[in-house]
Amino acid sequence: MSGEGELDAVQASPIANSMTGSVTNSGTELDETFMRRAIDLAERARGHTSPNPQVGSVVLDKTGIVVGEGRHRKAGTPHAEREALLQAGERARGGTLYVTLEPCCHQGRTPPCVEAVLASGVQRVVVAQLDPDEHVAGRSIDLLRKKGLQVDLGVCAAEATAQIDAYLHHRRTGYPLVVLKTAVTVDGRIAAPDGSSKWITGKEARADVHRLRHDSDAVLVGSGTVLADDPQLTVRIPALAHEDCVQPLRVVVDARGRVPSDAALLCAPGEALIVTCDAPTSQRIAWEKAGAEVVQADPGPEGGVDLDFLCHLLGKRGVLQLLIEGGADLAGNVLRTGHWDKLVIYVGGMVAGGETALSAFAGSAPARVDDFTRLRLQDLQRFGDDLRLVYLPVNR
Repeated sequence: MSGEGELDAVQASPIANSMTGSVTNSGTELDETFMRRAIDLAERARGHTSPNPQVGSVVLDKTGIVVGEGRHRKAGTPHAEREALLQAGERARGGTLYVTLEPCCHQGRTPPCVEAVLASGVQRVVVAQLDPDEHVAGRSIDLLRKKGLQVDLGVCAAEATAQIDAYLHHRRTGYPLVVLKTAVTVDGRIAAPDGSSKWITGKEARADVHRLRHDSDAVLVGSGTVLADDPQLTVRIPALAHEDCVQPLRVVVDARGRVPSDAALLCAPGEALIVTCDAPTSQRIAWEKAGAEVVQADPGPEGGVDLDFLCHLLGKRGVLQLLIEGGADLAGNVLRTGHWDKLVIYVGGMVAGGETALSAFAGSAPARVDDFTRLRLQDLQRFGDDLRLVYLPVNR
C-alpha cells in the first residue's frame, strides 16, 4: 500500500498449508517476504503511533494474492490488522493475515482486533512476535487457535523486535528506553575550553539527530545545556517537521531553578516539563506562566534530580523512548548510575588536541580499567566525515 492507501499489485503463488496450530521460528520464504512487507508498512508510521507501537499488516486471499495492506497510523486510529482487513473485505475469507505484532484482544481506544480477525474469515494468521502488554501477552494467539485458526508465530521476529524495541522495553519494564546521545571530537571532547561546541559534526550527522528526536517521545537536557546553548529541542527537518509531526516532550532537569522562563525550549511548539528539587516558588510560577509543567522531585544519590524517579515518571506518562541530549554533567551521571539502554555517539571529523577541552562525561573516572563501562557495538554508520556509533551495555 502506498502512502495514500493504494494497494500495490503484488501477486504470489498459493501458499501451502502447514499443520494447524504449529509454531514456527522462521516460516517459509513466502512468509518472510510478506512479513517483511508488513514491517516496511509499519516503518512508515515511525514517530507517529506512541504510546502504541508501529505495526504493519498484509492480507492474502486463499490463492495467495495480496488483497489488503495496512499500518497503524497514530493512537486512536484503526490498528494495522483492521485497516488491512477492511481493504480486503470478503476477499480475506479463507486467506492469510500477516501482522508484525500479536493482535490486541482488549478494548482500548479502538475495539479488539481479534474480533475483526475472526469476523474476516481468514484461516491462517502469521505473527512476528507476541505483545508483552499485560492485556495481551499471548491471549490473542490462544483465542485464535481455540477458534480453529492456524497461527504461526516468530516469522521475521528479529526484524520486527528491533523495529519496536522501545515499546517492548516499556511494556516489560514500565520505563522508557533511554538513549544517551553525545557528539564528540575524535579525541572524545564535546566543547572548547570557552564552552563553544557548534559544530563538532556536519550537516548530515546533525540531520540524523533530528531523526532521532523524531523517533523519541521525550528529549531531556540539564539546566547547564539550556544556559550554555539555549536549545529548542524540536524536530526541524522539513521532511519530518510537517503539520502532522508530533514534537517530542521537552524535559529539563533543573534542581536549583536556573533556567530562565524565556528559554527557547519553553517558547517552541509542543509541551515542556521541568523537574526540579529546590527551585524557588517564584521561579516555578514563572515557568508555569511560560507554559511549562513543573514537577517536584527528590534529589538523587549524586545530587540533582533523582534519575530513577524521572524515568518512572516518564514511563507512567507513556514515554516509550527518552533521548538524553544533556551536557557532560548529566551524561556522566546517567552513565555512572546505569540509567541508559543505548549510547549513541556522533564522532565529528576534528581533533581538539588538548586536555583543557571538555570531556564528554564529567565526574571521576574509575581507578582501574577493569571498572570502565563496557560496551557492545550495535551499529556503525558514516555521515560524510562523521561517524555514528550505537552501543549497548554488555551486562544486560
